[in-house]
Amino acid sequence: MKTEITFNPSGKKVVVSRGTSVLAAARRAGVHIPTRCGGKMGCLMCKIEVDQTAEKRLSPPEEPEQRKLGSLVRQGIRLACQAKIEGTVTVSIPEDKLKAAIRKKLEAAREGESDELW
Repeated sequence: MKTEITFNPSGKKVVVSRGTSVLAAARRAGVHIPTRCGGKMGCLMCKIEVDQTAEKRLSPPEEPEQRKLGSLVRQGIRLACQAKIEGTVTVSIPEDKLKAAIRKKLEAAREGESDELW
């Protein structure tokens, strides 16, 4: 049986078979989710954010994922390599921390430049 997943913030969608991992679906959709371990839950880099609706449309976190993520699971964080798609769902990919820091610096610099024009 097929189902659809949407990745935010890009809005890209892909139709996959139920039971497909979010990471595999992302690769199929051309959405980059960082990982070093190749989806073996070793690097913890493939974190995604899910809301309560999405939580019900993904497989529940198994004990190893719960142990690795701790309280983050209760905050709606899952590992894309472990979360399996069970129904039409939307997930969010957090911005890379380094990219976010660079973006904030650039925005601050731009704001400083525009202030100087006045």
